Amino acid sequence: MPSSRPVLLLTGFGPFPRVPANATSLLVPKIAEAADNTFAGLSIVCEIIPTEWQAGLRRVEELYANLRPTVDIHFGVSSRASGFAVEARARNCCAASPDAAGCLPATDCIASGAPEYLPSALPVTLIVERLRRRGIRAQLSRDAGNYLCNALMYRTLDLARGKEWPVRNGFVHLPASLVDPRNPERGPLASSPLSWRQVIEGGLEIIAASLGRQRSRPQVSPSPFASVGV
Repeated sequence: MPSSRPVLLLTGFGPFPRVPANATSLLVPKIAEAADNTFAGLSIVCEIIPTEWQAGLRRVEELYANLRPTVDIHFGVSSRASGFAVEARARNCCAASPDAAGCLPATDCIASGAPEYLPSALPVTLIVERLRRRGIRAQLSRDAGNYLCNALMYRTLDLARGKEWPVRNGFVHLPASLVDPRNPERGPLASSPLSWRQVIEGGLEIIAASLGRQRSRPQVSPSPFASVGV
């Protein structure tokens, strides 16, 4: 049954070809933990989505049916991201690239007969502005790629169009360098433009902007870092 409180859904991804350690699988649970300590009156759900064309999209459809989220923020990694890359839109296409299970997408589009592009339902310009005001690197992106990050964003935006309740949803890319694949628990590579602390701080700012709230506390509690080596 859906929660009686507004649901905040936060998702990350598991590993996929050429990315044996996905930073979002480690960091999104920490953002969710910090959000639970920061925002009152919400039911916060964290989910790591399988990086698979069929299982990943099927899982997010189940989450929408079961949770009826009010705000839904997806996180993924990209080698092109030089900070928080806040995606402005998703494209109705998918590349013939193998997923974590070695499978290819069934078709070259995500939703037959649907628009070529769907805009993010998050306040993307405001999010970028608020992150930059906190000294956190961020940029607006109009190209979410053609892999599962884009597919998940497009599918959830398309799902939200047919729902009877309002949903604010969208996608944010993080730098792939946030995790050293040889030892992911040690945190980001030296070349990463963001620290794990900045990602959690920035994640809270994204949530606040999406909820239409201001944050009074300038720093996150140390508690989300208790189990990671930063």
